[in-house]
Amino acid sequence: MDFNVKKLASDAGIFFTRAIQFTGEKFGQVEKTELDAHFENLLSRADSTKNWTEKIFRQTEVLLQPNPSSRIEEFLYEKLDRTVPSRPNNEELLGHYMQDAAKDFGPGTPYGSTLIKVGDCERRLGSVQREFLQTSAIGFLTPLRNFLEGDWRTISKERRLLENRRLDLDSCKARLKKAKLAESKAAAVPDFQETRPRNYVLSASASALWSEEVDKAEHELRVAQTEFDRQAEVTRLLLEGISSTHVNHLRCLHEFVEAQTAYYKQCHLHMQDLQKELDSSNGDVFPNVFAGNPGHSMASGGSSPLDPASAVETDTLKIEEVQAPATGTRKAKVLYDYDAADTSELSLLADELITVYTVPGMDSDWLVGERGNQKGKVPVTYLELLS
Repeated sequence: MDFNVKKLASDAGIFFTRAIQFTGEKFGQVEKTELDAHFENLLSRADSTKNWTEKIFRQTEVLLQPNPSSRIEEFLYEKLDRTVPSRPNNEELLGHYMQDAAKDFGPGTPYGSTLIKVGDCERRLGSVQREFLQTSAIGFLTPLRNFLEGDWRTISKERRLLENRRLDLDSCKARLKKAKLAESKAAAVPDFQETRPRNYVLSASASALWSEEVDKAEHELRVAQTEFDRQAEVTRLLLEGISSTHVNHLRCLHEFVEAQTAYYKQCHLHMQDLQKELDSSNGDVFPNVFAGNPGHSMASGGSSPLDPASAVETDTLKIEEVQAPATGTRKAKVLYDYDAADTSELSLLADELITVYTVPGMDSDWLVGERGNQKGKVPVTYLELLS
């Protein structure tokens, strides 16, 4: 029990000494040992690595799991060292609902059969996404988490220890400086004409005591300097290891990009297959759907958006044969320069004024523009229509 009390008192004394040194440094009353520029650069690089790794890790978590409640649930299960319950993701759930709806509407109906096809594709997309999330969590998130919860904690611990060693070193320097100053004062020869011999004896005794105090302070300084140098070397090695961390994270980043590429490629292939499957059935489905819908025909004699004739008309539209309507032309100011992609388009210069109008069968994102004798298609987004 006595040993524990003594250790507690010793630790309290050390803590008090460090607090005094730290406070004095903040007020500029005592000297502070500065680290070299290279060491400071290593510290700054390590802090930057930690901060950005933390931000990238958190945002990647949001990307892979946008639902904050699910992220909290996964975090709790991880801390409890339990497996997260397997649940269908949004795509799988949507596909399940579509297929259930098809059963209710009738899988033999056009709508029902299409729901089955789209639902099956959505479930495949959900399976691909699940694989992508698992791959990204293992190959990218886990190394980032290991750095933040492992390497960085070790670095932080050694940095705190280094700071304590520096405070001890500076306290020893201040104690030695104070002891030498007191020794020089005590060693001063007294004036025998004004001072009694007894005072001379006391002065000599005090000088010897301060000399012993100086020796003790010098010994403590050497010990503190050795411990500080050793801790600085340990911390330096850990900080230089940040370069290896960057190399490891670079490799993980490449793997993450590859996983994303494979994920989006698979999604694209699944959607292409679905689109082809739906297109192949459009000839059988849409005529049956619209045959009994008189309101779908154009009252003005125009073609339906699904009418192949309208597509042909748009594709074969010749700009040079288009005539400006009697009414409906407008002036437009060009906002940005635009280079024509082919002979059917009109090149534009920013801030110039042109005449524009639309013609039947043209994409709504384009207008016909005229500048003098020149004519061609122009993109609407590059124009400011004037009244």
